[in-house]
This record gives sequence, C-alpha cells and structure tokens, in this order.
Amino acid sequence: MSDDTEKSLENLADMDAEDKKKLKKLMEKDAKTFRTPTGFWHWVVASLGAVLVVFYFYAAGVASVGTQFHLGIYVFITYVLVFLLYPVGVTWIRGVMNLVLAFLLTSVLAILLVYKDHAIYYEHIMGLADTFKGDGVGAGLAQAMTLWPLFLVTIVLAVVLHIVDTWCAKKWDNQPTSSDVLFAVVAAGVVYYWLSQFEALNWRAGAENELDALISITGILISFEVCRRVLGWSMTIIGASMISFAYFGPYLPSLLAHRGFSFERICNALFLTTNGVFGVMANVLATYVILFIFFGAFLHKSGAGRFFIDLPLALAGRSTGGPAKVAVMASALFGSVSGSAIANTVSTGAFTIPLMKRAGFRPHVAGAIEPAASIGGMFLPPIMGAGGFLMAELTGLPYSYIMMISVGPAMLYFFSVFCMIHFEAKKLNIIGIKDEEFPHWKEVLKAGWYYALPLVIITILMLVGRSPGFAAFWATFSCIAVSWVNKETRMGPKEIWEAIQTGARNTLIIGATVGVIGVIVGVISLTGMGLKFSDLIIALAGNSLLLAIILIALASLVLGMGVPVTASYLIVAVLAVPALGAFGVAAIVAHQIVYWLSQDSNITPPVCVAAYAGAAIAGSDPWKTGWTAFKFAKMLYVVPLLFAFTPSILFQGKVIDAKIPEMDAPFASVIKVEVEENQEVLRGDVLALIMAGGEVVQVKARRDATVTQVFSRPGAMVEPGDNLVRTEISPTPYRIFSSFLSASLGTIAFSSLMMGYWLRRTSVVEWILLAGATFLLFWPTFLTDGIGLVIVAGILYMQKSKNKRDEGLATGPA
Repeated sequence: MSDDTEKSLENLADMDAEDKKKLKKLMEKDAKTFRTPTGFWHWVVASLGAVLVVFYFYAAGVASVGTQFHLGIYVFITYVLVFLLYPVGVTWIRGVMNLVLAFLLTSVLAILLVYKDHAIYYEHIMGLADTFKGDGVGAGLAQAMTLWPLFLVTIVLAVVLHIVDTWCAKKWDNQPTSSDVLFAVVAAGVVYYWLSQFEALNWRAGAENELDALISITGILISFEVCRRVLGWSMTIIGASMISFAYFGPYLPSLLAHRGFSFERICNALFLTTNGVFGVMANVLATYVILFIFFGAFLHKSGAGRFFIDLPLALAGRSTGGPAKVAVMASALFGSVSGSAIANTVSTGAFTIPLMKRAGFRPHVAGAIEPAASIGGMFLPPIMGAGGFLMAELTGLPYSYIMMISVGPAMLYFFSVFCMIHFEAKKLNIIGIKDEEFPHWKEVLKAGWYYALPLVIITILMLVGRSPGFAAFWATFSCIAVSWVNKETRMGPKEIWEAIQTGARNTLIIGATVGVIGVIVGVISLTGMGLKFSDLIIALAGNSLLLAIILIALASLVLGMGVPVTASYLIVAVLAVPALGAFGVAAIVAHQIVYWLSQDSNITPPVCVAAYAGAAIAGSDPWKTGWTAFKFAKMLYVVPLLFAFTPSILFQGKVIDAKIPEMDAPFASVIKVEVEENQEVLRGDVLALIMAGGEVVQVKARRDATVTQVFSRPGAMVEPGDNLVRTEISPTPYRIFSSFLSASLGTIAFSSLMMGYWLRRTSVVEWILLAGATFLLFWPTFLTDGIGLVIVAGILYMQKSKNKRDEGLATGPA
C-alpha cells in the first residue's frame, strides 16, 4: 500500500476504526501493507530508495547505461526492498519460508565446506530429482537417505531461524527479521550474478553450466516469494502453475500438450535470458513506468493534488449531480498519474464520496461512481498507468503515437460516466452543492494554473519526439519549480527527500510482479502456448469477431481475479492479439481492445476490488456497489467493440479480407491474381480468378480500398474461407470525424439507456426504441445517425407529451 493511500485513509475522518480496517484489508488484495522501519534499517531502506530514483533519473536524463545495469539494478533494489519492507506473513508461512531459506543456506555451506566443486553438488541434487521422476518414490527416498546430513542441518537451521524470527518480530515489530535480511542477501546475490555474468551468459546461451542452473533455480524461487509478499498467493500460484505447465507438457491433454522441458532448462530460460524475469516487463518498468511513478510522487508533493480537486469542484460542483461529476473530473486528473484504479478510488474518493452522499446520492451509488470513474485514468494520456508503455514496447510504435490515438476513446469513457451521472441525478432530483461557498472556476484556474505545467511539459516533450523517460525527467524537475510559486507548497530538501522515498516505495507494488510476469510470458514463449490459445479462440469463435472479443473479455476477467490489471493486459496480449489478427484486426487495434478489457476486473463482480474500496468508504453493501459500478462503467465493454468494428476511432484503417467463397468443390486453385500490394481497388473490381470444380470463379472487392497483402499466388491450392487478398479502407478525415460523431451521439443514447431515463423514466417501449437508436447511432454513417436521431426525437416527443399531460393533471381541478 502506497504512502499516498495511507494518507488518504487517515483523511477519512467520518469513518470509524472498524470500517477503516475493512478498507485497508480490501486494499491489501491489491498490495500488502509494508513496514516502516526505524533506526539503522530506516536509513538502509531510504538509501536504497534514493539510489533507485537517482540512478534511473540519471539514465533517463543524463547518460544511458548498459542493458545489464538498466534491468539488473532495478530488479536488485526492488527485490532487496521487498524483503526488508514486506513481512513474510503468518506463523505457518514463516515456518515454510524458513525451511526454504535454510535449505538454500545449507546448500551454500555444503558447496563451500563439503563438496569439492559446485558441479558435484548439482549432480547429487539433480540426480535425486531424476530418480524420483524415473524410478519412483521408493527409489527416490532411498537415494535421499544418502543425503541425510544435508536435510538434518536444513531442519536444525530452519528451527533456529524460526525461533530467532519470532523473537525479532516480538521485540522489533516494524523491523526486518533475520530471515528477511538473509532472503534480501540471497536475492542480491542471484541478481548480482546475473549482472556480473551478463556477457558470459549471452555467450554460453543454451550451454549453461551447473552454477548457472543453481543460480537460476534460486532466482525463480526468490521471484515467487517477492510476488507473494507484496501481492499475495493468487498471482504466485498462477506463476507456479505455468512452471508446472512447462514441465508436464507431454502428460497434458492434446490441446495443451507440448514436448516438455526439464526444471533446470525452464529456470535457465526464465532467469538467465532476457525472455523471462529480465524480459519485456522488467524493461518497460525500468525504462518508463518507475520514472512516471517518481513523477507522480513529486507532482502530489508539489501541491497539485489540491488543485486537481478544487478545479473540478468549481467547474461542476453546482451543476445537477455536481459532486459525482467532480469525482469524474478529479479521477481523470489523478488516475493517469496514479496508475492504479484502487489507489485512485481511495485518494479522490476520500473527498468525493462523502460529498456525493451529502448531495443525496444513495451510498451504494456514491461508492460505485468513484471506482467507475477511476478506471478511466488508466486510458487517459499522458501516462495511462503502465499499459501504454507496454503497448508501445509490444507494438514497436512510439509512445507519443499511442498517446495521441488514446485521447479520444478515453474522453468517450469519461463522457459516458458523466452522462450517466447526469441522468441518474435527474431521475433522483439531485441538485448540485448549494450549502457551501467555493470560488468560481476562473479564480481557481487563475490561482493554480501553474500546477498543470508539469503535465503540459511531459506531453509536449513526448509529442516533439523526446523519449518518455526524458520527458518524465524534466517534468519531475518542473514539479519542484512550480511548488515554489506558492509559499505553502514549496519543496525544500526535506520535501524532495520525502517525494523520493514515496516514489521508490510506490514502485514496489508493480515491481513485485516483474519476476512472476516474466515467468508467465517466458513459459508462453517457450512452450508455444500463445499459438495454441489463438487457435482455440479461432476455433471457438468460428468466423465471429464479436464472439472472439467476448471470449477474450472473459479470459481477461478470469485472469484479472488473480493478477494486477497491467499484468493481465500483458499476458492476454501475448495470448490473444494473434487471434484477433487472424480476424483482420490491426495489431495496435487488437492491443487497445485487450488493454481496455483487461481493466474489467476492477469493476466487474465478483472481484471488483476498486468497487469494494468505494463501498467501504461509502459504508454501503459491497455486492450492490459492485454491480452499480459495473452499470456506470459499461462503456468499458462498448469501446473495444467500437475499436474492432470502427477502427477509424483509433485513426486506423478498417481491414476487409477477400476470402475464397463457399463452393461445391472441397478445394480450388488460384489461376490469376489481378492486384498487387499497395494498389487501389474499387467496389466490384476483380481481385483474383480461381478454378473450382471446372468453373472459373471471380473474387471481387467488396469496398473501395487499398490492397495491403496478397496471401495466395497463382498455382496455390485454397479452400473455402481461406484469405486470398487483404484490403484496407483508409482512415480519411471524413471517416475519423464520422466515427467520433457517431460514437459521441451513441454514448449519450447509451448512457440514457443504461439509466432508464431521458426527460423522465423510460417505459418498456421507449427503452426498446432507445436500444435500437443507440445501435444505429454508434454505427458510423450519416444515414444510421439520421435514423437514430429521428428515433431519439420521437422518444423525446413522447416523454414531453407525458410530462405535459402529468402537469395538466397536477394543476387541474381537484
């Protein structure tokens, strides 16, 4: 749990101690509570945090560093800090982990004092594992008895460690125990080995020696324990399941079966190479994400947080449903910086949820609106949590481009929540804040406009082509500069040091995922599981892109129950993007679909931890709040459909595949292909000629488009349904404008549909008509928009007529 979140909990003055305890427990599903060491260990932790911040600011803004240092130092400091700051857990877990630690320490002592060479020890241990696997449990136990001194020393050492730890925990509650320190030393040792041997490991890739294998096995165990301490068991178990999947490949059902890998081969691939622990997740976190987490810490410390609440309050506080609209606007400003919907819910919700309840919103509605708005911050540039940087890394596109195409959809999401709040407030006759005096928005803007400068600087630098890290470097320094405008918020050495410590600690939550996510992604790559998953989606979905998206949404929801949303995005992207590509969806569009759907576990029951956090603050029923948040956040599921079927909303072309038509013959041969790549074609143009059952069949273009890929050449044998030529309808300014206009109109109608209210509560007939109008308005043509608007106008007329009739009855004679 971050320092900012802890402070937000302290600010909930209206909450009793028991409710605060429940909220804290809920938030620990996102990340466990860390210690606050004192004395010597405080300065050790503080120094490591300062080194982390200074090193990565140096690498981003002054001079680049080698790959091994760029990745290794981040993992090194993160692992050490986790062991020093996060307790091991309850007594029985401490006992198990002491046994693991004792075995690791006994192994080191055995190699140094008993065996002449580490290779001999490695052969003994691996030989024991092979005996269990090949000759059965009886033979394995018999061989294990020959190593009884090793196991005896392990048990004795584990008991000693457990006794010492228990004593340490009782005497120094907030200090790391002896086992924590020893785990930190082991973690530092294995990561240092990777750092120091980086070049040598690259040279002997595929021919690793026995010491490499011992280090890699230890490194994977340490990575699992780091994840467990911070994020709990769910994600750790998923990582362990992936290791089992890689090991037991030959014994799995045919759909999932593969040749299988030895345990040491798996660990070598996952820890020693840059395809696992030190893979894409570590690279993105070290290159981009932690710098923006540091930036967020400095931005909050500069006093911008108060401005991000005051400006929305002045803008929307007096309007219909004002406090809820303030929550949307404040969440938009906070969310993209915090990188966590749960942290955003608590930080802004501590202020906005009590305001909403005071204005007249029912507790479960107030508790639901905040998390529904908070997840929108994950889509809004300039920062977009960590997902935008992962997307840039996976697609190879500049982050500035990802940022540019993400603005419109993010604003659509906030617009949807905003409209739903308006209709809900109208339905319940909730007016704005009238009993409190606050300044006009122009006065607030005039007094604090400079707090927005860091966000402006970070955006401009990325748009002109500077790297995100460089932009974060200078934007962070600008936070210090703007803090000096107001005497009350000036950041001196003390405040800068506090911001550094907050930033360093806040990186640990996402940093703890790096090892297990590396394991999951590495196993997917090692086993070819990604292709199997894609084939499975294609087989289940048939020719339906809509069904494929529904399947991916379900996969994201299930995975999101056990792992953080950023990790969920990365895993599902590796698995599902190729499947969407098979349906003709462009890579960047597929990634946006997966990224949006990966956020669903925050507000979709039964998990919806962000909604439960909102419920705890509002004092409402968590289950009811979760379903209400789901209602307010429905655009989370609509926008990915817009991406798939109207990709011009992302400035992308719409892909149309010319396929082999259904025919009597089981196969055909391509006689001639009439087009080439990059050629413009018109509707009805002949793309190719095929011979099927003795007849020549023409394959024609269905729309005016550009040929982007020719799949089959003359002489090729093809079957019905095979792709022959891929064309793309270019995203012209007209199509982009049409898409956004239709999406905006559709969003208003959709919001009314979800709330069951327009000028008054909708009847069943009106609701059905509105559903049809919503579909037509979302479809981006002027014809469908026109028909949809006519239907909406008809509903408005019907409701106005009913209102006049009711007014007449109310004012008529008694």
